[in-house]
Amino acid sequence: MALLGSLSTVRAQLAASPAFDLAFDYVARALTAGSPEATRIAAVPLGETVKVELGGGVFALEQAYLSKPPETGKWEAHERHIDVQVIVAGRELMEFTDVVALTLTEDYRAERDLMFYARFGGGSVFKAGPGAVAVFFPVDAHRPSLADGASAPVWKTVVKVPVGGAAVR
Repeated sequence: MALLGSLSTVRAQLAASPAFDLAFDYVARALTAGSPEATRIAAVPLGETVKVELGGGVFALEQAYLSKPPETGKWEAHERHIDVQVIVAGRELMEFTDVVALTLTEDYRAERDLMFYARFGGGSVFKAGPGAVAVFFPVDAHRPSLADGASAPVWKTVVKVPVGGAAVR
């Protein structure tokens, strides 16, 4: 099941592993004002994503976008990676549910480790602001980037942790 909260709360829930250590050390720097990571993320232009290799198969997608009206968001899940989604600036809603509750509509597992699912009216909602961390495992379908009211700019990093390199308590 998804883990939600601050970096320290989420980090305490996961067993130490080299992959999560890389991910969380990077997230700590990304959330530190004035760090090279925070400065780089703040400079990402709206609508763009920058991939940053962290090592050991772990990478980050630093991005900036306008949050989406909820009716346009898509349910997604990943099989080979765990998402560590971190709001650096802005606000969004993230919905999540167990993937078994959904119907697969688009399968890009082979080329992008990405699956999309049909509309679903259930699930839980996480209101995420600056410093919020959400960890989504392969069983967690999620619908991120949703506007909490009017669409607004969001700067975020999504760290992709390979399933085989992560240990969970």
